Amino acid sequence: MSIAAQDLFRDGPRILDGGLATELEARGGDLSGGLWSARYLLEAPEKIVGAHEAFFAAGADVAKSAGYQASFEGFAAHGVGREQAAELMRRSVELAGEAAHLAPVRDQVSKTGAHRTGRLVAASVGPYGAMLADGSEYRGRYGLGHRELVAFHRPRMEAFAAAEPDLFALETVPDVDEAAALLDALDGLGVPAWLSYTISGGRTRAGQPLAEAFAVAAGRDDVLAVGINCCSPADATRAVPIAREVSGKPVVVYPNSGEGWDAEHQLWTGRSGFDAAHVTGWIADGAQLVGGCCRVTPADIAEVAAHLHPRPQ
Repeated sequence: MSIAAQDLFRDGPRILDGGLATELEARGGDLSGGLWSARYLLEAPEKIVGAHEAFFAAGADVAKSAGYQASFEGFAAHGVGREQAAELMRRSVELAGEAAHLAPVRDQVSKTGAHRTGRLVAASVGPYGAMLADGSEYRGRYGLGHRELVAFHRPRMEAFAAAEPDLFALETVPDVDEAAALLDALDGLGVPAWLSYTISGGRTRAGQPLAEAFAVAAGRDDVLAVGINCCSPADATRAVPIAREVSGKPVVVYPNSGEGWDAEHQLWTGRSGFDAAHVTGWIADGAQLVGGCCRVTPADIAEVAAHLHPRPQ
């Protein structure tokens, strides 16, 4: 069942997992093709469970499901019918739930002394551009109207909701227009959500001011947190206080490692700038959900857990 707002942060900040696709690749997975990590819902669901388990064992409280790239349209392009596609989307939530029960529990005690319990599953809802698999999620402004975006997102969100996730992760949203459509698609589903944008240089990927972006969720009781993901750690740090001030809500923040993707040569470049010590500043500025996105590993999340919730002496 979905989690109530008053319960989500009862024991203090929650730790998110890192890059699910990153962990699948580290385990030998091939994520080429338009379905990306969602291909393993079809081909090897046990690998998805294993990747989730690794993050839970490292200290994550919340798993983001393998639903980011899953859509009826995307599956149809790979010969998967609508009924099977809906089942695969439900399975993405269920697989994360299985991992939550299987993974060993890291002995965590918050800095307030409260024992931390209860793992959660967030059904990942990626942007329309993720289905296109051409980098559009880092540009936004697809040329679609509001109704068309709602019509794309609502059926897949209904499929995820049927598996009873604790909440939705409306994530890697590149512009305000799609955020508004996602929030309209959320209406009446009975599952709360967080809303997070991908940003660059202090604006959404589509170039809108962050204050405008975060304001769309203000006053909505079904949005439990607002924030940023799939950006540099530095951009995330600058955005957290803006998200808190504008939305009046707890902030969710899970940046990439800081490495860059070389599309021409199909490889990551640079060095990781992800530092568990960042979480102290993020939490001071209003973050209550902290973790990582692309290239952030279980080892990184273990460092976050050790930093935020030291083992009892």
